[in-house]
Amino acid sequence: MRYVSTRGDTVPMPFSQAVLTGLAPDGGLLVPERFPDVADKLDAWRELSYVELAQEIFRLYVDDIPAADLDAIVADAFTAFDHPDIVPLVDLGDFKVLELFHGPTLSFKDVALQTLGRVFDYLLGKSGQHLNIVGATSGDTGSAAIYGVRGRENLSIFVLYPNGGTSALQELQMTAVPDANVHCLAIDGSFDDCQSILKSTFGDLAFKARHRLGAVNSINWARVLAQMSYYVHVCLRSEGPAVFAVPTGNFGNIFAAIAVRGMGVPIGRFVLATNDNDILARFFRTGVYRRGAVHQTISPSMDIQVASNLERFLWLRFGRNPERVKRFMAEFATSGEAAVVDGKGVDDSVDAVAVAETDTRTAMRDIHRRYGYVADPHSAVGIEAARRVASKTPDGTKPVCIATAHPAKFPDAVIEAIGSSARDAARHPRLDCLDAASARRAVLPADIEAVKNYIGDHASRQ
Repeated sequence: MRYVSTRGDTVPMPFSQAVLTGLAPDGGLLVPERFPDVADKLDAWRELSYVELAQEIFRLYVDDIPAADLDAIVADAFTAFDHPDIVPLVDLGDFKVLELFHGPTLSFKDVALQTLGRVFDYLLGKSGQHLNIVGATSGDTGSAAIYGVRGRENLSIFVLYPNGGTSALQELQMTAVPDANVHCLAIDGSFDDCQSILKSTFGDLAFKARHRLGAVNSINWARVLAQMSYYVHVCLRSEGPAVFAVPTGNFGNIFAAIAVRGMGVPIGRFVLATNDNDILARFFRTGVYRRGAVHQTISPSMDIQVASNLERFLWLRFGRNPERVKRFMAEFATSGEAAVVDGKGVDDSVDAVAVAETDTRTAMRDIHRRYGYVADPHSAVGIEAARRVASKTPDGTKPVCIATAHPAKFPDAVIEAIGSSARDAARHPRLDCLDAASARRAVLPADIEAVKNYIGDHASRQ
């Protein structure tokens, strides 16, 4: 299996090189040259455990790491989860909830980043090299990435996040980690500023090579690959084509489901759910991708106006034509707007729904009243979106709503929406033990040179 760039100007590379490269040298995102068809494997996979299924899927896309070593990496990653089912599926009657928040940072990002950290460590251990990982986060990616690599001698990590743009607990999960290989950079700007700085830093190929930079954001294909397993897992337990409702910020999680559909796994529809930052909802409804101002909400991980992984979707949508991708992305970079204009629509299988802030609070309260279930704000956005398009769901099919974070990560929003009865659900031992007195961070302006200077001064040169 080789990996190619969505922009077509990068030499195809094997998985290990793709993981260490992160962003393609031509500025595009790396994608597999093909999606293996697994339709004839599904019956045999139905009896597998979640870990065994994840191992099978990884082997399809990774052929330059010995299978036994790869299996061990994947199995070890899930020892960090505290639920016996790893990703339990909860049936609430009208819909199901796939809980992806039972990892060490209580976020769905753990599913991928516990694996990615171990892949990095394995590859660097073989080569005797060191990697300086740089990531940007709107909330959960940072802590999940940090917990995936903290204390590993071959890795250092620099996480950029919007100063004041995450919840207090999300920030504390990052800054209270004492390991010397962890660096938290609070940027005076939005997540989009952080992401732009990240991409520009990787675009400086000389700087990237000099400091041996690697990517941990979902621009790294291994992130998407690890997320594909739970969509296949659900489909194997569905009587008909599954319907997934996915709260969406950077488009990586829902793209993993779209990639699974490309493998011949039966998926009927997708519900793309955004908050007030509705650039993706507008794009899928109108075909116009137009940047707007970032709105701060109670679902901060979705407070994004530029979704990196949309480029991978565009590559598929444009028939894997890199020239069309480059034109679209160049137009968007220049004017802040680009459009799909071939008259075919964007994707008829995607129902795009934007859920406003007040509606999110109402949904959290109603979900608790009707079902006795406490959903964090992000998960509530996905559930509410699924309820709004329920008429499009085939009879007898319960939509599967992706629960992306434990409610304890957002206690103020949960208690405000539901009341004191949710106080116990809005706590977790992993969060109760965080020590604010040990928090460490550097506050920097939203300036690429300031960030590069900091990385240059603190990067490991081993």
